[in-house]
Amino acid sequence: MASQFSLGIEQEFQLVDRHTGDLSPSIESILTKGAPFLKGKIKAEEKQACVELITDICPTIEDARTELRTLHRLLRQVVEQEELALISAGTHPNARWQDQKITEKDHYRKLIEEFQDIERMLVIYGLHIHVGIEDKNVAISLMNQLRTWLPHLLALSTNSPFWEGRYTGLKSFRSALWKPILRSGLPEIVASWQHYTRYLDDLISMGCIENGKDVCWDIRPHPFFPTLEFRICDMPATPRDTLALAALCQALVMKLAWLYRRQITLPVLPRDYVEENKWRAMRYGLDAAIIDFVNRRPIAMRDSIHELLDFVDDVIDDLGSRNEIQYLRVLLDDPRGTGADRQIAIYQQSNDINKVTHYLLQQMQDAC
Repeated sequence: MASQFSLGIEQEFQLVDRHTGDLSPSIESILTKGAPFLKGKIKAEEKQACVELITDICPTIEDARTELRTLHRLLRQVVEQEELALISAGTHPNARWQDQKITEKDHYRKLIEEFQDIERMLVIYGLHIHVGIEDKNVAISLMNQLRTWLPHLLALSTNSPFWEGRYTGLKSFRSALWKPILRSGLPEIVASWQHYTRYLDDLISMGCIENGKDVCWDIRPHPFFPTLEFRICDMPATPRDTLALAALCQALVMKLAWLYRRQITLPVLPRDYVEENKWRAMRYGLDAAIIDFVNRRPIAMRDSIHELLDFVDDVIDDLGSRNEIQYLRVLLDDPRGTGADRQIAIYQQSNDINKVTHYLLQQMQDAC
């Protein structure tokens, strides 16, 4: 049943001054004001200019659609009371990381102590998508296969081309900033759930990590929940993008689980092969030319994603997500591209980074 593949969505929004668009370290006031309305659905992240919005477990994409709409409306009301606004992007166009305040929690202090300026620089915002999967060994098998399409998910979500007032030349500079962090990025092929838990136990017992959540791979079996968690995406441009990416993740998990029950598995690529395509997605987004290593051919990213959408087409009606998948097909053929492409176009037209920031402010207001 489709409800077996429940959804949970975690969105990291930028908190900004509603007039200037500058990052605002205001999470404490937002948590205080938002608590009566959002009841545990918002939380702080490491930087005080970030608010994380968390859905309940959503049995279906329709439930996720309804919940996102409600949560966005409530959060927007809270931030507007504080003369703030939200920006939905993977990086802020012109903020300086040196100016950002750290949330006062022991966990964040430990990360800063370990990684120093590498950690302090992470003024980045991402989208995490959980898809329910009960059987732990099935989750591992599916994760190994799903790694192939992580670059595709990144390309669809690319939305961080600017850093400290500069056009970086990358569609997802957030991914480049995250790359040096230990225990992040693309996972190696994992042999079994037992192998995975032994790895976590070894790191915990030797004092390397506090718990399994400190292993921040681009996709991981969640250490506490029966889900596969996709962590590859930039915070995308609009709520529609977010919902469509969640629908694609859910459809992929359902399709591969259906094949697994019939003892069919797809080829599992070595990490280094997937890394080739991840780089191309970071650099070029939907304009990338990637490598289909299974069929030994170069292919345009857009064409490869169309093939991916064809692959899941036979499960999306059961999931109720045909509208979301069709939205992705339209996005692939839209000359405006992803959030990154739209930011770049504004900058190239105006040569003014502040116009990019104000575009992002207006985009979020229009979307909500």
